[in-house]
Order: sequence, then structure tokens, then C-alpha cells
Amino acid sequence: MASLHIRDVRKNYGNVACLKAINIDADDGEFLVLLGPSGCGKSTLLNAIAGLEPVSDGEIIIDGTVVNDIESAKRDIAMVFQSYALYPTMTVRKNLTFGMRVRGASKSEQDAAVQRVASILQLDQLLDRKPSQLSGGQRQRVAMGRAMVREPKIFLFDEPLSNLDAKLRTDMRAEIKKLHQRVGTTTVYVTHDQIEAMTLATKIVVMKGGEVQQTGTPEDVYDRPNNLFVARFIGSPAMNCIEGKLQGDGNSATFVGGPDKKRPLKISLGPLSIAQQRHIGREIVLGVRPEWFALGAGDDGFEAVVDVVEPTGADNFVLVSAAGEPLMTRFAPGVGKVGETVRLNANTAKVLIFDAVTEERVA
Repeated sequence: MASLHIRDVRKNYGNVACLKAINIDADDGEFLVLLGPSGCGKSTLLNAIAGLEPVSDGEIIIDGTVVNDIESAKRDIAMVFQSYALYPTMTVRKNLTFGMRVRGASKSEQDAAVQRVASILQLDQLLDRKPSQLSGGQRQRVAMGRAMVREPKIFLFDEPLSNLDAKLRTDMRAEIKKLHQRVGTTTVYVTHDQIEAMTLATKIVVMKGGEVQQTGTPEDVYDRPNNLFVARFIGSPAMNCIEGKLQGDGNSATFVGGPDKKRPLKISLGPLSIAQQRHIGREIVLGVRPEWFALGAGDDGFEAVVDVVEPTGADNFVLVSAAGEPLMTRFAPGVGKVGETVRLNANTAKVLIFDAVTEERVA
């Protein structure tokens, strides 16, 4: 196992900057997820860590050693690709040991490695099959096993589950998490799927346009996003982001917004921080997760009309309209009927305030 440090890493293709001064730290044994939309630079960064792409500037440090000038094969990392990259004419056993055979490992070393990895990944009964005789999930486990036999310092995963169906992705997420808990190897995992990121990571790095937008635990990036991009990207359904203004004072502030200027949406926020007080009278964006709304009573809260109800079994996602503003809410099963009027409260301890110009969260 090893730590990973990325210091001011840049990658340019001609005049196009793909990575812009990336700084990331992954501690020994950490599960680091690089998360972002297509084209944000996360796979380029992973390839740079692997030594498949040279960086234009900066340093990549693995286990205390700068590896910029060390070729990929000597960085002691193992990569699992999206496409599995298995040899179709070889059995599972030979796929697992191919790299060991190339490096001249003895037969006893190969057998011991296969026995260890096959037991962990439940491949014991599949060792004599070829990839064409395996399911997608089994092939992915073989690809993971081929990386594991090396006992590398760092595992690199490049969107390994994107080719699997929904149920299999869920199953394989659990397998990868159990694997990490068991072997504890430092892992860097690339995905655009926020569910994978939230369920697997000990630390998430959210990227956009070749830049890091936020680094933190899954709870950090979900509850305290740094800016509107992270707020909208993390969460399914996405955070409600409502444009409006702050009115009142530091002790009794109210958010006033929504498209209906004659009967605007009003949400009482209570006391504000000093930084938030500076935004009174200014344009802001209020961020509210669907589950941060609750049904109100009497004169509390604000009125909303139910437009759409989406039952998911465990929850009801209820789309309502308040002062012309569409809001997604999340309630228990059975709550919400199309056309009815409900009263809602927002959890003032949770709601977030973003500067309308900079789009940064106001602490």
C-alpha cells in the first residue's frame, strides 16, 4: 500500500489545457473517487497516474517517490479497464497469471496467487473457463483478479462498471467495496456515476473542465457543496436551486424568490452567519435538497401544488409548484396526490446560500 500525492499537475494538448493545476492527496489505504461529467479530465488524470500519459507540468508522487520519469511498468500500480481487456483465447487461470509469467514468477508463486485471489473473488469454479463463457460480472471479477495478483501499491479503476446492467452494477459495487475493506490497498476510481462515488469513496474529488471543484468525504460534498456546479451534480434527484434575494436582518432573514413576483416564494431562514448577512438585499441562489423539505402545519411554511408523484417503493419523489417555482421533494410512500395543495417547510439548519454571481457557497 502507498500514499498518492498530485502536485500542480497540468496536461496540455497544444493550446488546449486538459488538466489545470491539479492538487490531490490520497492517504495510505484510501478509496479516492474522481467524479465528473464526460470530458472533465478525470480519465486523463488517471492515465497520468498510471504513466500512460506524460504530464506537461507538476509532480505525481507515489509512496514518497516522484514517478514522472518512471515508466508505467515500474510504478507498481495495477489498472482495471472499462473493457475488461481479457485475453479471449486464455482460460481464467492463465489470464490471472499472464503478467506473473511474463515477469518470470515461479509456478508455485503463480498457483499461490491464483488460489488467494480466486478465493477472495469467488472465481474458484471458473478457473478453467474462457472469457466467452463468463457473464459480464464474472469477467469484471477476473479483470480485478488480474490486478490483484500483483499486490500493487495502488489500484486504478477506469469506469469499470459502465458496461454492466443496473442490477449487476449494484452487485459489483458491493464486491469492490468488500474487496477494498479486505485488502486495504490505496485505490483511485474514475466514474461519472455519482451513486458509485457516494457508495464507494472515502474521499471524492469532483472535477469540471480540468479543474478540481471540491475534495471531501461523500457527506461533505453532498451536504456542503462548494459551488452550484457541485450542488447540482451531486444528488439524485438534484438539489433545488432557487433564485431570489435575502430580506430582513441577521437575526430574522427571509428568502424571497421564484418566478411569480406578485406572490413570491418566501422561506424563513432564521439567523445568518456574518458572511451570509453581507448578502442581505443581494441576489442569491438558495439550495435545498429534496429531503430537506417537510410537510408543514397551520400557517407555517409556504403553499405548494403537487404536479407529479414518482413512487420508488421506499420513497415518493413529489414535484410541486410554489409561486411558479418547480421544487422536487422527497417523502414517505403514500404522501402526495396530484392536484392537492400542501404546506411545506424547509430545514433551515440544512439549506444553503450561494452567491448568484460567483456561484460559490456563502458559509
